[in-house]
Amino acid sequence: MDAAPAVESELETTAAEVKRGPVRIALGVLKTARPRQWAKNVLVFVAPFTAAQITNGGVLVDALIAFVAFSLVASSVYLINDAIDVEADRAHPTKRNRPIAAGVVPVPLAYAAAVLFFAVGLGLSFLASPQLAIVLGVYEAVQLGYCFGLKHQPVVDLSIVSSGFLMRAMAGGVAAGILLSQWFLLVTAFGSLFMVAGKRYAEIMLFERTGAKIRASLKKYSASYLRFVWATAAAILIMSYSLWAFTLREGAHGSIWPMISMVPFVIAVLRYAVDVDGGTAGEPEEIVLKDRVLQVLGVFWVATLAVTFYL
Repeated sequence: MDAAPAVESELETTAAEVKRGPVRIALGVLKTARPRQWAKNVLVFVAPFTAAQITNGGVLVDALIAFVAFSLVASSVYLINDAIDVEADRAHPTKRNRPIAAGVVPVPLAYAAAVLFFAVGLGLSFLASPQLAIVLGVYEAVQLGYCFGLKHQPVVDLSIVSSGFLMRAMAGGVAAGILLSQWFLLVTAFGSLFMVAGKRYAEIMLFERTGAKIRASLKKYSASYLRFVWATAAAILIMSYSLWAFTLREGAHGSIWPMISMVPFVIAVLRYAVDVDGGTAGEPEEIVLKDRVLQVLGVFWVATLAVTFYL
């Protein structure tokens, strides 16, 4: 007599799990899309800001379109990457909890969602500019190359990851029809390389100290080589920004503010380099969120640029 209620309860539980299934899958797809990483895409607003056009309604709308489109396209890459690495992730102590590796999101569905994200993002980009669609297409192609094997090639992996930041900055410019300065591009490129090489340096230092598991490509690097890369990138970054500041001064009729902006910028780079040198720059966003001095320098730097471009 007690069997019937037990069976009924089990059926109700099963029905509830089935009902939650689509919601779990949807949340799994969203988690795999890495919405936290969308913060990187604020780089699309940098070109309009430095061109003194961010207050232009039309330019701002185009930049917002670029932000959403880039977020969707980048998410498609995350989905494909996790689908490709599903077996390796299942053997990893933490990555096995990712939705695809955990079986929450089926691999075929992940690929289908990636195609949808890319198609919507690419279609949306045409609302701003056909050139934006080209940038997104190149970004997708390069990142897919990374997912399908280039991430295991030393130097190439650093270049591809760094190029992602550069293309984000370019996307904001082409979306709004803004001519990008060569110094702006150099600052973005070597700033990206500085952070990426610093992150890899932190990973290899952790490996040397603790024997922690590292990505395959890092086994082909030495700590001294990565130190050379990030130090060189930091030097070129400072030089490129200084030359850009001189150019901005000429365009601002001899204003002193572009020159003043060099002070917080250089100090901030050197301050961040302390963390890189100590092998603690594995999570750049955490450093920015915790380092109050770096935050003050950042605010001062942005303020000097705002005065340069808008006053």
